[in-house]
Amino acid sequence: MIITKKAIARRTVLRGVGATLALPLLDGMIPASTALAKTAAKPIARFCTVYVPNGIIMERWTPLTEGSAFDFTPTLKPLEAFRDHLLVVSGLDNTGARSRSGASGAHAKPAGAFLTGVEPLPTTGSSSLQLGISMDQILAKTLGQDTPLPSLELGLEGADTVNGVGTCDVGFSCAYQNRLAWSGPSTPLPVETNPRVVFDRLFGGIDSTDPAVRQARLRRQQSILDSVLDKVDALQGGLGSRDRLKLDEYLQSVREIERRIQNAEGQGRELPVVDSPAGIPVSYDEHARLMFDMQALALQTDTTRVITFQIGREQSGATYPQIGVSDSHHPISHHGGDRNKIESLAKINAYHTTLFSYFLEKLASTSDGEGSLLDHVITLYGSAISEGNRHDIRNLPLLLAGGGAGTIASGRHVKYPDETQRLTNLQLTLMNKLGVSMETFGDSTGERLDELSELSTSLTL
Repeated sequence: MIITKKAIARRTVLRGVGATLALPLLDGMIPASTALAKTAAKPIARFCTVYVPNGIIMERWTPLTEGSAFDFTPTLKPLEAFRDHLLVVSGLDNTGARSRSGASGAHAKPAGAFLTGVEPLPTTGSSSLQLGISMDQILAKTLGQDTPLPSLELGLEGADTVNGVGTCDVGFSCAYQNRLAWSGPSTPLPVETNPRVVFDRLFGGIDSTDPAVRQARLRRQQSILDSVLDKVDALQGGLGSRDRLKLDEYLQSVREIERRIQNAEGQGRELPVVDSPAGIPVSYDEHARLMFDMQALALQTDTTRVITFQIGREQSGATYPQIGVSDSHHPISHHGGDRNKIESLAKINAYHTTLFSYFLEKLASTSDGEGSLLDHVITLYGSAISEGNRHDIRNLPLLLAGGGAGTIASGRHVKYPDETQRLTNLQLTLMNKLGVSMETFGDSTGERLDELSELSTSLTL
């Protein structure tokens, strides 16, 4: 390990006019009271969820073989470069969505239960919401104690309200399928889709969705980086060569994201939402990449350790003309065996994993101590429904991406026998691996899926 000229606190930030720039993990932040210090700081716990709606064509998703020699199916093919960091998990059921009330809730129940393990009950309005605390928020209560933002809840679709977005199941609040993160039984957390707002939250700018406020900010404010350049220069003078290189790469990433956001805002228009793509100057792909880039920055700078990202909400009516699918996503998912619709849905599924592969590449190329962010993070990717045509909650399409700092034995496909294992048991296992000790969660039986790991060590909080 390179010993730098002076020790730097892990939570060091550079403050400028209207800006706060957090720093990535540098060698100089690793405790080194003597020249004999040889080991890097133990990786911190980080957890992400990336959610896709409306189910998946399962025969295009599920590998035919188990173990480390599993095959990459058409939907998983975009992720093949990350084989060693993937754990595909088959056979888990979203049992929290089972109907005990007798009401249907074909999308509301699976989505509501996905991160809570609790069945949503019929509601008459926002005042009667009743669910459970989602696993991300349980993690945020512990992992978020030492970060500026306990968690981030992000998405790609539309303006977010509790009861007024999109088609929703009759008798159920839209909140159950529009929002995955719940800080309490009646408190769904809003989903932010605007990259500028997210950027401002990360770097201390104006947190406003008002277009006039944002345009005024754009006209008067210099680059966030320009406002802290003098402090950057002072800091670099005390860094070792490797730390200077890390800092330069990080600053270039921030400036590039800022440039892309300002370029979109300079046209006087909003960034895209997937249910209204016509006439938007910034592509859906660019929107997704910006959101993934900022998630990587948030993790890199330890601004937050918990992120929930919804590529789409249940019953999403998004169209994807960029991949040749002009029909709405949700109606396509009810394909009724129509081969054309099945092919279109398979294209959407593969497109989503292609977007996800961009995020994994970003994490893999971002250093974090003695490894990369991808080595140290755990990301749960999947859907609350398997076969969308039947709203099937059995055998969910799920995978874990990232090494979890050695707590996850990746590079495998693990398959459980049909209808024998619950999603909540996986989530309980993950929370314990991430350092949050729990005996049960949602409708979990309390069983730990320790076969997913070769090590039982927890990460540093």
